[in-house]
Order: sequence, then structure tokens, then C-alpha cells
Amino acid sequence: MIIDAVEMILSIGTSFGFLLIAVFILASAVKVVPEYQRVVVFRLGRLVGSKGPGIVLVIPVIDRVIRVDLRVVTLDVPVQEVITRDNVPIKVNAVVYFRVMDPAFSVVEVENYILATSLLSQTTLRSVVGSADLDEVLSSREKINSELQKIIDERTDSWGIKVSAVELKELELPESMKRAMAKQAEAERERRAKIINAEGELQAAEKLSEAAKQMETSTITLQLRYLQTLREISGDKNSTTIFPLPLDLVKPFMDRFFRKDEA
Repeated sequence: MIIDAVEMILSIGTSFGFLLIAVFILASAVKVVPEYQRVVVFRLGRLVGSKGPGIVLVIPVIDRVIRVDLRVVTLDVPVQEVITRDNVPIKVNAVVYFRVMDPAFSVVEVENYILATSLLSQTTLRSVVGSADLDEVLSSREKINSELQKIIDERTDSWGIKVSAVELKELELPESMKRAMAKQAEAERERRAKIINAEGELQAAEKLSEAAKQMETSTITLQLRYLQTLREISGDKNSTTIFPLPLDLVKPFMDRFFRKDEA
């Protein structure tokens, strides 16, 4: 009687154990892959391919699965110390936006695609910025961003990665260079002010010359200007007022005086 009970318990335990093993195998064989992921399946070390999204069935123990995220990765490139082509030491950092286009390549062709892309971005940043002048780095950021994006994208293409954008974030200059640039900007502003002032004087001189020619040919214009000048003088609060005498009034007397002398 006791022996039968023990055998029954062992039978139940064995069945329960087999049931647990079956459940474990079934759970290991079924993989649920989200829309933004893919799974790269290796069967006995050989690449089967990438699968997903949805439910993916694999062979437990025999198949090995590696998950790869397809969303855009924002990679912050650390600050790099660079010497520009005109021998100016600067510190610059950047941000790289990329995503995995081929999950199988990103697993097979490179050990750690995020680390590899980060190191490649650092060396490319130093190379591109180091081959440009400081003025070009400051004024042509879009050009440098495009060049960085093109170089990094070409080198990561074999890894199944697409670099969508590279942006320079911060540019730190030495204090001496900041002071020199401030002086240069101030000198440039003074130069522009002098040019504008000289252009204004030139235009004023041209207008005065045209007015003088007009007055020379028209005596009425000259007399109107004379009356306007008298009005302006009388409007000022001065204790002494000097009235200019038109030359036309004096000329007959001067001609008569000179005639007497000749006689």
C-alpha cells in the first residue's frame, strides 16, 4: 500500500517535471520582437538572418538570438582638443545621429557598433576641424557638419549603419584668442563707421557742388538763399548780428571807383 503511494507520488512528480521542462522549452522557443527591434539568429554558430517584428520561433539551445534596436541613436562625441590649420588650439565637441539599417551587418561586421561609431566620430572630428582655418570653423559650420556626416557615413556603411546628421555643439577658444577677436571686431566696426562717414561727406560735397552751380546760373536762387540765411541768423538769440552784403550791390560803386582811378 505504501509502495503504491510512493510510486504514485514519483509518477506525479515526474509528470510535473516534464511539464515544467516543456513549458521552459516552449518559452525559450518563442520570442516576441517589438516593432523597433530585430533579432539576429545564429544556428550552431552560423548566421540565419534577422527576423521580426512579431512572434519569432527559434530552436532552444541550438539557436542564439541577439536583439538589435533600430531607433535613432543620439551619440554625444566628447570634447576634442584640436589645432586648426592656422595653429590655433581649440576645444570642440559634436553630436552624431545614426541608426541601424542592417541588423545582421551590425552584429557580424563589428563587435560593438556604438563604441566603434563613437571612436570613429572622435578621430574624424579631429581630422576635419584640424584641416580647416579658425575663420572657416567659425563661419562655415554647415560645411563642416556636412563633411563630417559624409565621412562617418561612408566608413560605417559596411557595418549596416546610416549616419543621418552630425552637428558641432560647442567651440571653446583660448582667452587670448577671444581678446584678439574682440579687438578685430572693434576695429572692423570703426572701419565701417569711417567709411560710412566718408561716403556721407562725399555725397554732401556733391550736393553742395550741384547747389553752387545752380546758384551761379540763377541769381534768383542766390538771393533766395541769402534771404533764408538772414532769417536763420535773425532767429538765433545773438547780441551781435552780421548781415552779409551782396556783391551785386557793391559792384557798381567799385566799377565807378576804378574808372576814376584810370582817368
